Amino acid sequence: MEHTKDIAERLHIQVSQVENTLKLLEEGNTVPFIARYRKEMTKGLDEEQIRTIQEVYEYELKLEKRKEDVIRNIETKGKLTEELKGQILACTKLSEVDDLYRPYQEKRKTRATDAIAKGLEPFAKWMLTLPKEGNVEQEAAKYLNEQVTSVEEAIQGAKDIIAEIISDDAEVRKKVRSAMGDYGTIKTVAKKNHEDTEKVYQMYYDYQEKAKYIAPHRVMAIQRAENEKVLKVSIEFDKQYQVEWTKRRYTRKKESCANVYIFEAIEDGLKRLVFPSVENEIRKEMLDKAHEQSIDIFALNVEKLLLQTPMKNKMILGLDPAFRTGCKLALIDGTGKLIAIDVIYPHEPVKKVKEAKEIVLQYLRKYPIDIIAIGNGTASRESETFIANIIRENNLDVAYTMVSEAGASVYSASELAKQEFPELTVEKRSAVSIARRILDPLAELIKIDPKSIGVGQYQHDLPQARLTERLDFVVSKAVNRVGVNVNTASEQLLYHISGLTKASAKAIVNYRNENGLFTEREQLKSVPRLGAKSYQQAIGFLRIEDGKNALDRTSIHPESYPLAYQLLNDKQVAVSELGSDKCLQAFSNFDMEAMATKYNTDVYTLEDVVNALRQPLRDYRDECVGPLLKKEILTIDDLVVGMELEGVVRNVVDFGAFIDIGLKNDALAHISKMSPTRIKHPSEVVQVGDILPVWILSVDHERGKVQLTLVEPK
Repeated sequence: MEHTKDIAERLHIQVSQVENTLKLLEEGNTVPFIARYRKEMTKGLDEEQIRTIQEVYEYELKLEKRKEDVIRNIETKGKLTEELKGQILACTKLSEVDDLYRPYQEKRKTRATDAIAKGLEPFAKWMLTLPKEGNVEQEAAKYLNEQVTSVEEAIQGAKDIIAEIISDDAEVRKKVRSAMGDYGTIKTVAKKNHEDTEKVYQMYYDYQEKAKYIAPHRVMAIQRAENEKVLKVSIEFDKQYQVEWTKRRYTRKKESCANVYIFEAIEDGLKRLVFPSVENEIRKEMLDKAHEQSIDIFALNVEKLLLQTPMKNKMILGLDPAFRTGCKLALIDGTGKLIAIDVIYPHEPVKKVKEAKEIVLQYLRKYPIDIIAIGNGTASRESETFIANIIRENNLDVAYTMVSEAGASVYSASELAKQEFPELTVEKRSAVSIARRILDPLAELIKIDPKSIGVGQYQHDLPQARLTERLDFVVSKAVNRVGVNVNTASEQLLYHISGLTKASAKAIVNYRNENGLFTEREQLKSVPRLGAKSYQQAIGFLRIEDGKNALDRTSIHPESYPLAYQLLNDKQVAVSELGSDKCLQAFSNFDMEAMATKYNTDVYTLEDVVNALRQPLRDYRDECVGPLLKKEILTIDDLVVGMELEGVVRNVVDFGAFIDIGLKNDALAHISKMSPTRIKHPSEVVQVGDILPVWILSVDHERGKVQLTLVEPK
């Protein structure tokens, strides 16, 4: 594969890693399967690296095909030279190929094509021969006809043709692109009579910044403001230098009777055609880059949200806050089963505080509730105060936590929610969802379109197909990293498992309902629509707890069972003793290199198998941060500059992080206040779900805004 070396250099990995990864992908293996069970071939590449190899390879193939098409088209026109062919083959970007192809493309009707149709092309080419002697007007007279009735018209037509030749010149466009992209300045000014009443874009009313260094989030803000007709945007650069350079390129400093007209054509070609066209290209490239970064950050935020530590086997009381319609309560047990549902009215306008307190206390006295989960929407802080007062007044040993409601209403109104809880109203389903988001964030959030989870940046401005593709990948990555219990997993959860489709996920659930719980992985081979390849790709991520074979509850793939049995036998550990002290002791101080040789396997597979034997029920999410549990409330009046608090990162964007410190609105830690040293992006320091110490930097009581710093004041 001729592209593998280029890809390896770009990703700073070995050619063999790229070759093996592409071979595995071509064989129909999924990214999660390759990342987990073919480490010996990829040398431990993770899901993101494998995805990048796949995308870069697809771009390289697209580039290669474009080169072939362009070369063939130019050759068909009889205009292909070895030099031009070499230039095309040397291109590393699609835009470079398009620049070289531009002069040979079929053109829509332009001033130049109109002039060519009138027979003025030979006249334009005569001018470009730079004749020293002669008279341009007399030469123009030779081209008068029924369509060209004056010398002035002939000269103008020739100039239009030359202007388009300038516009199609790949070297000219390359020079202008460098001038704009590398040395140009983005300049924005407010339009007269614009409708930015809330002054959202005020900082850009008279703004300029080097195009090369402008941050992606500013590119997107400027683009949105331009679309809303608030700003006029341009790229400022030394246009006159480009004009003079192009004049030298075409006249080579020779004296010619046609120079004055050539110079006019050059100025027109640059200002009318090249400058606007290249500016559009550069701004599109900047926007594409900004989109890609925003999608990357969105994807990272969603991944961290999905992989929050679950509060396993906890009884949770979910509270969906509201004023007029009351706060909905939903009690779930440690499996997510709904135990009870209720409504209380502790707030205005009903304000039955005493009755509401009594209902909550009845639940707390009757059931061993571990956590109260409060949605962070309307009336959330009033509800937090209400719950905190109950805990304090009654000296209760129960904690509460604030839960992001983003997407809860989307789920509650969905067909899935109606199927799960046909007897509940939309609002009551939301309370169940809020409680389940603490019990098992992944299993609950998987039911919601990732775009609705609320951890993005300018998400409605992003290319939706690309955003959906990346978020789907992230969801799949998260689900497969954790694995699922095949006897309890929903269709939605199973659908994201490596190798499964919506049809095969549904078939697994139907088989389970008709035949009872699976007792061993081998049974899944009998499920309709689950072929041999799908079984191979999926089975390692499908766990069976309390089944016939203890290995079926681990992440060990059945293809490695012989190795696992051999290891257990040699260490005299029974399969039923996985994870026991005896097992841990038997596989401690394990020389992976030596043992891999002994068992004729690779270190990657051996290490994964040994780890699974030691910790058969290990959950990847246990390494992540759980929810911040509280018993006290905080108001903005309690804050003073320099105060240290604990906060939860709710969203990470290009310019900072929004952190929940217990107030109605999340506080902002600007990127400049996140580290004592300069960082390129907030994601280098924090991630969604992180619980970390923060210090109050400033408090705006009037606007209810708080600025934080992550750097401890001295």
